[in-house]
Amino acid sequence: MFGKFYSGKTTWVTGHTGFKGAWLSLWLRDLGANVHGLALAPHAPPNLHETLAPNTFASETIGDISDFDFVKRAADDAQPDIVFHLAAQPLVRRSYDAPLETATTNILGTAHVLEALRANKIDCPIVVVTSDKCYENDGTAHAFTEADPLGGHDIYSASKAATEIMTRSWQRAFNGRIATARAGNVIGGGDYGIDRIVPDCVRSLAAGEPIAVRSPAATRPWQHVLDCLSGYLWLGARLGEDDSFAEAFNFGPTPEAQRPVRELVENFLQHWPGEWTDASDPTAPHEAATLSLAIDKAREQLGWQPVWDFATAVQSTARWYHQRHVVNAEDLHGLSLAQLEAYTADAAAASAAWAQ
Repeated sequence: MFGKFYSGKTTWVTGHTGFKGAWLSLWLRDLGANVHGLALAPHAPPNLHETLAPNTFASETIGDISDFDFVKRAADDAQPDIVFHLAAQPLVRRSYDAPLETATTNILGTAHVLEALRANKIDCPIVVVTSDKCYENDGTAHAFTEADPLGGHDIYSASKAATEIMTRSWQRAFNGRIATARAGNVIGGGDYGIDRIVPDCVRSLAAGEPIAVRSPAATRPWQHVLDCLSGYLWLGARLGEDDSFAEAFNFGPTPEAQRPVRELVENFLQHWPGEWTDASDPTAPHEAATLSLAIDKAREQLGWQPVWDFATAVQSTARWYHQRHVVNAEDLHGLSLAQLEAYTADAAAASAAWAQ
């Protein structure tokens, strides 16, 4: 996988205690990488990080990327061969309550990571993860390309747009091997974030309550976390071999996965039965009604494409949670590895470039 690029490599994952960071760390370790993590402490159980085997990480550093001296010391300790920067305040709705925290963490925190590597004279490929919400969304069904204007109605989206601009400037000013990755709405086992629809489903179903869906008509590009991460990993591997990949790339699903939230919930309930209610609130903070990503650039330049369709992504996600919360599976690390093995087998069968 990935041309064996990661075997024996020292990787530094910021945000490793989060949902995507934990899955990425699991996959990197499975590829034979030495994984060093830097993040805030994981939120209270349940979380995905707590399910990982202790030997997943070569080291874990707990702290805030808003503290530059702390980040600089952590980078110096890790001495990475490649970096995946995922640490962020990741929620749109929280950005309304904590705008300064969101801007500081997402913009200045990213600058701290990039400058810590430069100050320590660590010249390595860096993949900075931002968001599909970094685009100036006009509310239409237009599929955003990497050339579209950046912007953001809310502070979270604006912070990701600013992170894109700042990262690109850092790459140009210092001739760095830095790429940015913009993913769709990611689902998968182990996400317990607040104000996210799948965790909301899990909490309600586990409590025997109807799922309150606040935006049933909102359309999003749903993709499984492993599809998203395969793009990050493949971009990192290609960037490690060719500086010309130091650009922005969208990693989203095919158009068939552009579905309303209502359809996501109804598909989820096929695998974990329950009910949902419409909890729409016209006074709620603004969130885009429609969001769609074009992935032509990743397909043409990286040979990357999504592997799991919408139904498979939802099924795999629901089964992970059902195994944990209903079946009470004990080996959750093994459960995640089994899903990773199934995904990579499907990728190989689909002739994914990175899986050959």
